[in-house]
Amino acid sequence: MTVAQSGTFQLAGQLQVTRLGFGAMRITGEGVWGPPADHDEAIRVLRRAVDLGVDFIDTADSYGPYDSENLIFEALHQGDGYGDVVIATKGGFTRQGPRQWVPVGRPEYLRQCVQMSLRRLGLEQIPLWQLHRIDPKVPREEQFGVIKEFVDEGLVRLVGLSQVGVEEIKAAQGAGLVVASVQNRYNLSDRSSEDVLEYCESEGIGFIPWAPMDAGHLAQPGGPLDDVVRAHQGATPSQVALAWLLRRSPVMLPIPGTGSVAHLEANCAAADLQLTDEEMRTLTAA
Repeated sequence: MTVAQSGTFQLAGQLQVTRLGFGAMRITGEGVWGPPADHDEAIRVLRRAVDLGVDFIDTADSYGPYDSENLIFEALHQGDGYGDVVIATKGGFTRQGPRQWVPVGRPEYLRQCVQMSLRRLGLEQIPLWQLHRIDPKVPREEQFGVIKEFVDEGLVRLVGLSQVGVEEIKAAQGAGLVVASVQNRYNLSDRSSEDVLEYCESEGIGFIPWAPMDAGHLAQPGGPLDDVVRAHQGATPSQVALAWLLRRSPVMLPIPGTGSVAHLEANCAAADLQLTDEEMRTLTAA
């Protein structure tokens, strides 16, 4: 079992990744705060993900904070880097406690985020650095401007944005940024970013859906997702939700996360699940 069946995508035409990646938020403590309850299991999860062919791991300095990046370094860093594994991280959020997130987009703070992520991850250049949120209290042109400096200085190779609208993506592009990825909430039950996905398709931008397995009311007994699950004996609702995302768009890069090896293996098995045209129509129309 590997994730190879999910296919590949080239970020900004430069970095090729396997489309089914891994999100490293859930390897931290409760409320994405502090270290995981089982440190050794978190290390096993990361290493097993790579064993299964995952070569795109998404994290953020605010996960823990810092714990997720530190665990990735401990589990996967070898010699001078991560081999073929692309590590994507994010900056721009501050943490005040469990489940508390406040954006800070001051240029000097964003620069600190990048420099500290470089240190924690043991990298000379971050393959993909994403602005976790645009800070409404800071002119976005200032935020985009310093991010362009990161690229020009070689601290960051590619740039992404998170939880943005089409107009904001266009503004970043207008400021001279090559937007390689957009990470918005998107799943079977929440498609409020449909216009963003369509714009990403038109621009060749990777679309990274967060909360990819949340199916909401569609997963209720007798619902459309439940019908598809029963048609694929042995499949789970999460696997069907991931399979739908993978087929929904060629720019889709789901990053399901977990702190359990068993759950990781179940998620990765979604790469082998093939939905019929009729099942896709049913789920898409639901």
